[in-house]
Amino acid sequence: MRILDRYMIAELVGPFYFGLSAFTLIYAATTILAIGRLVSEEHAPVGTAVAYFLWQLPAIVVTVVPMAMLLGTLLALQRLSGESEITAFKAGGIGLVRAVVPLLVAGIVVSLVALLLQEGVVPHANDRAVFLREEAIKHVGAFGGGSHTVISQLPGGGEQVTYFRGYDAPTQTLLYVTIVTYGADHRPKGIIFSDRGHFSPPTWKFQNARAYDVTGSGVTQMTEYPEATVDIGENPSEIAERATDNNREAMSRSQIREIIASGQLSPQEVRAYQTTYEEKLARPFASFVFTLIAVPFGLRSARGGGGAGLGFGLAVAIVFVYFVLASTSSALVSSLPGGYAVSTIGAWIPNVVFTAIGAVLLRRAARY
Repeated sequence: MRILDRYMIAELVGPFYFGLSAFTLIYAATTILAIGRLVSEEHAPVGTAVAYFLWQLPAIVVTVVPMAMLLGTLLALQRLSGESEITAFKAGGIGLVRAVVPLLVAGIVVSLVALLLQEGVVPHANDRAVFLREEAIKHVGAFGGGSHTVISQLPGGGEQVTYFRGYDAPTQTLLYVTIVTYGADHRPKGIIFSDRGHFSPPTWKFQNARAYDVTGSGVTQMTEYPEATVDIGENPSEIAERATDNNREAMSRSQIREIIASGQLSPQEVRAYQTTYEEKLARPFASFVFTLIAVPFGLRSARGGGGAGLGFGLAVAIVFVYFVLASTSSALVSSLPGGYAVSTIGAWIPNVVFTAIGAVLLRRAARY
């Protein structure tokens, strides 16, 4: 790594951490107020309430990382331009585009890290937060009304997707259960429907169960059981910890993909899940997009004067426009016919538009 590259990264690190801290505190403010209500009104133990807050932090961090990259780049370029260091680079034969390459590479790296956190850490953290809120703080069953989904790994590489409409905690009973078993090739191998399933360690006993064997040619056999004993690989505590509460945003992309492939969703639900699936890939790369568009804006704001306050205001304005465009494209896509292609286009429209604007502005800035 050249001295210039290390210097530019060093200039970015401080403002980036400042932005990360500032935006995290802003997003966490409502959560902190909610924790205060849990302690004062629900009489939740302080330690449990703090743990609930900490388990929510990964999702908050993944959300604010692109904003932190935006603000960090704006402030870094403001300082470099304001103190004529960009001019010194040009006098030394280093063009603007070459000077900001380390920042753009940092934007890509941060995007990939955010994607890994979103897929590997956030789903588990969200499940733990839901479990603490409902089970340990409010002292109710981990699952109320509505449908719920649990995805678990099976020996041999297969997966099991369990749907249920409710859970009675005192009797450890799942209500209106559908279990879809997938092989290592991600194709369904069997489906079980049951009115209720009672936990009888170490297995579950399902009443009025209907079991279907599935092959590549379709359903080959259906068997009815007054009571069927099935080991679904989960006990009540594990199910409570892993429940997604039917929240698409709390799931990983792999979990969403399995739910779409299960065939249990209506066409409208499939479209919603498809859109979320693509958006969860596009959002982390907003870190790179924001870094790109922040470079020319940072140079312009430096010429006009102003410090961190102006940079923060610019960051908020850019983020606002970005999310307005994202919300508009998402709403538009949901009303259009089509499959994955339409969902993919809708999810990536904000990134494509802002990347194009950033590239044009950077090219213009490089001429001066």
